[in-house]
Amino acid sequence: MIASVRGLVQHIGVDHVVIEVGGVGLVVACTPQTANSLRVDQSAYLATTMIVREDSLTLYGFVDGEERDLFAVVLTVSGIGPRIALALLATLSPHEIRAAVAKEDLATLTRVPGIGRKGAQRMVLELKERLGAAPMSTAPSDRSVDWKESVRLGLESLGWSSSQALSAVEAVASRAEIWADTDKDPDVSDLLKEALRSLDRTRG
Repeated sequence: MIASVRGLVQHIGVDHVVIEVGGVGLVVACTPQTANSLRVDQSAYLATTMIVREDSLTLYGFVDGEERDLFAVVLTVSGIGPRIALALLATLSPHEIRAAVAKEDLATLTRVPGIGRKGAQRMVLELKERLGAAPMSTAPSDRSVDWKESVRLGLESLGWSSSQALSAVEAVASRAEIWADTDKDPDVSDLLKEALRSLDRTRG
């Protein structure tokens, strides 16, 4: 198992980065927020885990060991694969995930693209004892990345084109204005969910 990588960032994609380690460029799948926090030609460190399948070896990267370990635990839930587990971490912080499971907050869990009510119920049932109580700290996670960029990258990682993602971002821009006169950053997960609804209405 490759527990972490440290090296020079060669390329940044929507849902992956390429990091050069010892002269070898490693493709590391990650959330849009993680990818957007890195810079080409700068050194980066990511906690990682590798998933081995018959036809692929995929390396997944995270900002720290807590995210990596939570990703591994979420993958034990029946019906949840790496793509949904990454979407979970892209939408909710580790603290929010633990709190939602501990409180059986299905509404929060179903905000994640790809997780319906039944999936949320399975998460609560299978993870409540394993995750334990949520930490008491309520310090907000780092969401300093511009919300428009985060939402756009999130949509593109889910398969929408760049032009569709940009249109959806503009469609929900007015929603973000409610945070303009407060000290709080826009809630990226809510805006991503609303952008997906906007795209679904357009497609329909």
